[in-house]
Amino acid sequence: MEICGRHVVVTGGAGGIGSALARRLRAEGARAVVVADLAIEPARALAAEIGGLAVELDAGSERSVKILIETATEQNGEIDIFISNAGVAGAGGGPEEAPDESWEEAWQVNVMAHVWAARALLPQMRARGEGYLINTASAAGLLTQVSSAIYSVTKHAAVALAEWLAIENGDAGVRVSCICPQGVRTPMLELALEEPAGAAALLAGGVLEPDDVAAAVVAGIGDERFLILPHPEVATHMERKASDPDRWIAGMRRLVRNARAQPA
Repeated sequence: MEICGRHVVVTGGAGGIGSALARRLRAEGARAVVVADLAIEPARALAAEIGGLAVELDAGSERSVKILIETATEQNGEIDIFISNAGVAGAGGGPEEAPDESWEEAWQVNVMAHVWAARALLPQMRARGEGYLINTASAAGLLTQVSSAIYSVTKHAAVALAEWLAIENGDAGVRVSCICPQGVRTPMLELALEEPAGAAALLAGGVLEPDDVAAAVVAGIGDERFLILPHPEVATHMERKASDPDRWIAGMRRLVRNARAQPA
């Protein structure tokens, strides 16, 4: 899909990957860019900078997602590209460490926000035979996040949902992409790096800047590519995981064991 002349909405748009996407899409000629975020003041500042619209969004609320879509449509017409980018890290550790409240919050923001956006947008996109849904997941959704079961599980679910949407709606003209970066220099990365095993896995592929991810997304939109992999080596890891899961798990166990054996 061509970006020029399109109406684009970016959730989680006030910082990190989201703000880089908003700036880049505007620079690529998007006619209208909506910056949606719970942090409304930074969203307003960015919207003023790029000549866009800021909308306050709680991505963990279906009502808030619906209001965002209604507001954007009233202001700028039908939405061409919706980038469901908002996400939370959730608590670290596994079932013993992470409380149910953290699981619930991550499920709502990392998975259900994509469901709610699709529920609201698919009827109009299918009716006109065109539209683009882009969900930000993570390489953790294709591989794993060893330091956080919550993050890994919810990002796997986000990828699975995007796959389903792409299969079911492609013939109706609706395109779907899933963004799956590895380490990106954002506040969320800083949290993940506090755990040795998580840091070892994330740093293995190098750390990208948000602008690098935005460039990969623009290229992915142009190609209408389902998986957008800002770290190309993730594709190789996926192949190894698929071809020999037991060997891949053994290798990940070794990485975790070695990382945690290092002195603090």
